[in-house]
Amino acid sequence: MLLLLLTLLLLLPLAMLLWRPQSRDARRSWLVRLQHCVTWGALRWAAAWQQKRLAQSTLHAGQSQQQALRWCLRGVQGPRCPLRGSTDISTFRNHLPLTKASQAQEEESGGQPLPPTSNRYHGEASLQATLLGLAALNKAYPEVLAPGGTARVTASSPWPYPLPWPWHALGQVSPTGAKDPRVLLLEALRSPGLQALEAGTAAELLDVFLDLEAHGEELAEAIAAGNPGAPLPRRAAELREALEQGTRGLALRLWPKLQVVVTLDAGGQAEAVAALGALWCQGLTFFSPAYAASGGVLGLSLWPEQPHGLYLLPPGAPFIELLPIKEGTWEEATRTVLLAEAQKGKEYELVLTNHASLTRCRLGDVVQVAGDYNQCPVVKFICRLGQTLSVRGEDTGEDVFSEALGRAVGQWPGAKLLDHGWVESRILDSSEGSAPHYEVFVALKGLRNLSEENRDKLDHCLQETSARYKDLRFRGSMGPAQVHLVGQGAFRELRAALAACPSAPFPPEMPRVLRHRSLAQCLQRRVVS
Repeated sequence: MLLLLLTLLLLLPLAMLLWRPQSRDARRSWLVRLQHCVTWGALRWAAAWQQKRLAQSTLHAGQSQQQALRWCLRGVQGPRCPLRGSTDISTFRNHLPLTKASQAQEEESGGQPLPPTSNRYHGEASLQATLLGLAALNKAYPEVLAPGGTARVTASSPWPYPLPWPWHALGQVSPTGAKDPRVLLLEALRSPGLQALEAGTAAELLDVFLDLEAHGEELAEAIAAGNPGAPLPRRAAELREALEQGTRGLALRLWPKLQVVVTLDAGGQAEAVAALGALWCQGLTFFSPAYAASGGVLGLSLWPEQPHGLYLLPPGAPFIELLPIKEGTWEEATRTVLLAEAQKGKEYELVLTNHASLTRCRLGDVVQVAGDYNQCPVVKFICRLGQTLSVRGEDTGEDVFSEALGRAVGQWPGAKLLDHGWVESRILDSSEGSAPHYEVFVALKGLRNLSEENRDKLDHCLQETSARYKDLRFRGSMGPAQVHLVGQGAFRELRAALAACPSAPFPPEMPRVLRHRSLAQCLQRRVVS
C-alpha cells in the first residue's frame, strides 16, 4: 500500500507539469522541488511509524524478543525440530548449543574460502535502519538531503535497504543506476555545493580519495571537457588547486559546504575512518545508519550528532543474545542474557539467530554497553574475537595487535596508517629455518620506505603490549614480527578477492587475520618495501 501511494505521489508532478505553462528550466526546477517535497513527506510518515514501533518494542523488550524468536523459528519448525513447536527461551537455550561462526565455517569449507552468499539485507531491521537513519540525519543536518545536496561516490550504498523511490528525488546528484566509481566521482566533483558525501564503507571511500589524488589531472581534464560553455573549466581549476594544497582537508576544499560523511559501519573499518578523519575528511562528521554483520543489521544509529559508533540493539528479528565476557579475560560465560538484562559498562559477545536456521551463532563481535534506550542497550563496538593469531598458543587478539601497531606507526616519521593485515608465518611458508612469527602487511600514507629500525619498533611495541608475546620472544620460541609495506591498491585487491569468496554477505567485513594462503598472497605480491 505504501509503495502504491508513493508511486501515485511521484506521478503527480508529471501531470501537473504538463498542465502548467512555464519555461523549460523553470518547469524542471519546479518538478525537482515538488518531487523532493512529496518524497520527504512520505519518508517522514514512514519514519514516524517506524519510530513509534521501535519505542513500543523497546519499552517491552522481553516480549518483543519472544516475538522475534517465534518469527525466527517459524520457518524451521517440523517433526524433526527439537523444540517441537515451543518458543520458550529457556527451552531454546537448552536444546540448541552455541556455535562459533568461524569454527563452523572452517569445518564446512574444509579450510577453503566459502562461496558467496546473498549480498544484501532486505529485512525489517534493514528497512527500519534506513528510514530512521535518513530521518535522524535530516534532523541533525536539515540541508544535507536538500535537492543537489548529496552524492554517492561508490557503487554500493551505505543505506541497508533499497527504498521504493528514486534516490535523486531525495536530492542525490549521482546518476541513476551508475555503478562506475569514476562516473560517480566525476558527478560529485562537478557539484561544489554538496552537503553530504556517501560511500558503501569507509574503506571504499578511502580508495576513492587515493584514486582522486593519483588521477587528479585526468579527472580535471574530464571535468573541463564535459560541457563547453558551462562554468566547468573553472571547476577543473578549483580541483587542481585543491589537490596542490595536499591531502589534509581536501574534502572541504573541494566541497566547502560539506557537513557529513555517510558510510555503513562493519567490521574492520575503524582504521579507514581514522585515516579519513585525520587527512582527507578532516573537520567532518561521520555517520553510519547501522552496524551490520554477517547475520544482518544488528544495531541502529539514531544520533548523528553523537560520537561515531553508538548503536541501539533493537529487540526485533534477528534474535540477538548477549554472551557476557568475564572481566579481565576473553573467556566467556556459559549462559547468554537477553537485551533487557544487559548491564552498563559490561562487555558482551553478540549471538545471533535468524530465520534461516536453528543455529545460535556466536559472531565474535564484542560490544560494550554505553547506555540504554528504554529497556534495550546502546552499545559501542570493541573488537572481534575471531581475529587472533597464535603460533605458540599466545592468542594475540585484534585489539592488542592494533594497539601495538598504532604505537609503532606513531614512531614512524610522517606515516599515517591506512590499512593492515597479518598472518602466521606458516601460511606463507616463511618460517623455514627460523622460529615461527607474524607476517604483517601495512598500507601507509606519507612513508614510502620502511627502515630496519622502523620495522623493529613493531616487535618492541608488541612486547610492551603483550606479556605473553614478550615471554615467548625472550625464550626464542617466536621470531620477531616481519613488517612489509604494500603499494596502493593492495588492500582493494584483497577486498575484491574476499568479495568473490566471502562467508559473510554485504557489507564486506574486512578481516585483519588472513587464514588462507591465496588471500595472504594478494598482499605479498604487492610488497614494495
